[in-house]
Amino acid sequence: MLEHELLKLDVSGFTEKKQGLTYLSWAHAWAHALKADPTANFHVHTFDGRAYMDVNGTGIVWVDVTMGGNTRTCWLPVMNHRNQPIQNPDAFQVNTAIMRCLTKCLAFFGLGLNIYAGEDLPLSFDEEVKEEKKEEKKEEKKKVELSAQEKDDLVLIGDTLLQYLEIQRSESDLKSYWKSNQGHIDKIKALLPDLYEIIVTKFKEAKEKVNG
Repeated sequence: MLEHELLKLDVSGFTEKKQGLTYLSWAHAWAHALKADPTANFHVHTFDGRAYMDVNGTGIVWVDVTMGGNTRTCWLPVMNHRNQPIQNPDAFQVNTAIMRCLTKCLAFFGLGLNIYAGEDLPLSFDEEVKEEKKEEKKEEKKKVELSAQEKDDLVLIGDTLLQYLEIQRSESDLKSYWKSNQGHIDKIKALLPDLYEIIVTKFKEAKEKVNG
């Protein structure tokens, strides 16, 4: 599904930080949306001829995004640089809120959702996206009997993964290391879930370490 692909997409390189918060550029977000679905479009709600809903002198903007045959709605207050509601917002402030709301609405489809969750890495790194197809769910639930040798081999692979984790010097190195060992990690996840949880935890700890 479209959402599964967007959840795995790493858009952290198109973000900027303001007042300690991370924002995804609306232009890059919309560009990625069009790549995923060229027919994507959005709609800005109006209220009595205004592009925002008046709430005791402040404003809330509303945006619909349609992608992959689904429409989702997001809303966002018109806020200042401190994320406080603005009294009697002007046109520039309303426009800024609309574009931020558009980006947030795209996150409802999975695009950049990890940024709103406070993580710098795509969700496919920290937690595998669960497939919703019935047949694939059945496959995930199947119990596979392992021989003692097969289990020892997987444990050895897991230990080796963790051993070389210490030499990764940056978040980019960690991403590359994870992806290059994706096949082994997927097998460990399916057959040795307890070991998989340890590996995920160690990767998260390593990410925190390289980021100071």
